[in-house]
Amino acid sequence: MSVRVLSRLFRRRFLEELEAAHHAGQLQFFGEYAHLSDASAFAKWLAPMRCCEWVVYAKRPFAGPQAVLAYLSRYTHRVAIANSRLVSMDERGVTFRWKDYRDKGGTRHKTMTLEPEEFMRRFLLHVLPGGFHRIRHYGLIANNARKENLARARELLHVVPAAVADTNSADESVEPVRATFVCAHCGAPMIIVQTFVRGQSIRAPPHVQGAP
Repeated sequence: MSVRVLSRLFRRRFLEELEAAHHAGQLQFFGEYAHLSDASAFAKWLAPMRCCEWVVYAKRPFAGPQAVLAYLSRYTHRVAIANSRLVSMDERGVTFRWKDYRDKGGTRHKTMTLEPEEFMRRFLLHVLPGGFHRIRHYGLIANNARKENLARARELLHVVPAAVADTNSADESVEPVRATFVCAHCGAPMIIVQTFVRGQSIRAPPHVQGAP
């Protein structure tokens, strides 16, 4: 089906269902939109929606579960911009490569230079606020009852869980725990003094014993 035909069909069906919901009293309006509770006022407000073009995005269906996982992983397991896209950083600002999907005739791969403050502002737009998770599990692997659900699912499927290897066995060599941050000059592990979150003010330097 053509995207233009689909957009107009979707517009008609959406507005018809919206009108039906209004006539059935399923819509509520408050504040400055309280007057839309009246049928004539709502019809007058809805009339311009029938004249403008609606944008409908159509895409071929995924080719199986593997394609779905490959598509989602590009968004859930990557940073805002890869190091390979960074070109330079000088007195003019930060230069990086980007892809212009609207450019149909020329090359889509272009470069852009932004001031450091603007570059950091755009980068931090991709940082989740505190308390939010990029990936949240649901269903059988939801965090609140994951262990019980998986055990019940294995029981119904008659699946025996794999034996857990004994990590305390003397026959196995225990690898030392590597430090997360290591000094680039001496190689010693670095100690985290403080972790900053968005909107938090910087505290005074930590007091070192014996320092004035």
